[in-house]
Amino acid sequence: MFIVKYRKIFFTISAILISASLLSIAFFGLNFGIDFTGGALMEVRYPFGRPGKADVSAQLNNLPLGGYSIRPSGEEAFILRTRDLSPDEHKVILQTLSFNNEREILVERFTSVGPSIGAELASKALVAIGIVVLVIVLFVAFAFRKVNEPVSSWKYGIIAIVALLHDIIVPTGLFAILGAVFGAEVDALFIMALLVILGYSVNDTIVVFDRVRENLRRNREMNAREDFELTVGKSLNQTFTRSINTSLTTILALLALFFLGAPITQNFTLVLITGIVAGTYSSIALATPLLVVVANWRGSHLKK
Repeated sequence: MFIVKYRKIFFTISAILISASLLSIAFFGLNFGIDFTGGALMEVRYPFGRPGKADVSAQLNNLPLGGYSIRPSGEEAFILRTRDLSPDEHKVILQTLSFNNEREILVERFTSVGPSIGAELASKALVAIGIVVLVIVLFVAFAFRKVNEPVSSWKYGIIAIVALLHDIIVPTGLFAILGAVFGAEVDALFIMALLVILGYSVNDTIVVFDRVRENLRRNREMNAREDFELTVGKSLNQTFTRSINTSLTTILALLALFFLGAPITQNFTLVLITGIVAGTYSSIALATPLLVVVANWRGSHLKK
């Protein structure tokens, strides 16, 4: 009942998080990777000592690459991002990075994506997220079709989507900051992480909503006149421990992957951790209290 009773405080926290995230996105923008912009990305490791960035840039400036970016990765590697490369240009760059075979290099990864493929991937990513949101609304409305008082079934779906928007805006805002400070890129793994967050978060929200539905059904069967706010608070108390424990165990596994896994999966894992924390908060402190707000607004509207 504490969260439902003091819901304005938690709504304010959510508003601050969303506003800060949107401001960071607007101010810093998102650093889109080659998955969306097209081009080539190469990570080269120097096992016997990495040269200075200025020395590598001086070598690359002699090539007709146009615009490029190079940044350190870990203690031994550089990540080079360029326009799309032909096989011959790829060989020339490798030779240049090895200082004409004076230094041994190891190619950790090489990815090349054409601009048209990148644009197609970006549009498909937006379509995928849109379809997921639509299916969630339809599923929730169908699952709660027998619960229309005091909140209509379709409104459960809308409230779930409001919580989901919170859950994807917060990690996106964080990534805008990481992109500006550390060069983190929005790539296909980032979109996959957002889709995972959508599925995970809506599951957590529906668990609480389902308990509200069960308590409403029990009240009808027992002909009990219980205030809706009390029913929602009781349902939240019954599922609170389950939500926290489930999210905590998942986050512990993700932390192990973040610190012990491959560097290429660290950004993906960080997005998941942020999204799951935001999703757990929204399911408990945003979505569930919103049921009470909608019910109270509907009640006051009917009285008029």
